[in-house]
Amino acid sequence: MQDLEAEKKQVAVEALKLVKDGMSVGLGTGSTVKYFIEGLAARVQEGLEITGLPTSRQTEQAARKLGIPLELDLDHVDIDVDGTDAFDLHGTLIKGGGGALFREKVVAYNSSYVVIIADSTKLRQNYHGETLIPVEILPFAKNMTVKNLERLGCSVALRQEGEFITDGGNIIADCTFASMDDPETLEKKLKGVPGVIEAGIFYGIADLLIFVKDHSIARMML
Repeated sequence: MQDLEAEKKQVAVEALKLVKDGMSVGLGTGSTVKYFIEGLAARVQEGLEITGLPTSRQTEQAARKLGIPLELDLDHVDIDVDGTDAFDLHGTLIKGGGGALFREKVVAYNSSYVVIIADSTKLRQNYHGETLIPVEILPFAKNMTVKNLERLGCSVALRQEGEFITDGGNIIADCTFASMDDPETLEKKLKGVPGVIEAGIFYGIADLLIFVKDHSIARMML
């Protein structure tokens, strides 16, 4: 566990090097980005001038407590730094373990440069095995939405039996597929189901991966 925490700190430090004065910065959500936010706050204390856009209420609270200037309705984001639940070397991400996938995708989509930071446990060679994909859905008519999701070939479990509520007031359907051979097509199919707000497949969004592999920091531009 200590080694994983050290890895998270290492990739966060690498991402911090990319933040410059005057930038608007997307602030991701999760245990790895926590170290990035802490490091960013230290640089702000030293005089760095940035504006942060948090991807969750959890991140917003942490950033405000640490004194990072925030704006919740920016026109654009210069750099977005976020974590991931899983990724492959093609840059396909699976996100939503923390339930913030909708806001995370909004911020990433509107960012000039998206940086994903991850420890060594998050790398997947492929998604040919069983794959869990979080999907944010409306509470309204949720049983119908679940049935339509199941028609795509997955098993569906409502997170905390539907009691988990996202920042947007929605619920999470955790969809388990036997494999994910075509993430781009699957993302479109999931988002095409009425009642789905957003899917936890992030395809073609990341610009840079910073991760730990073989005990060293690796960087991959996409």
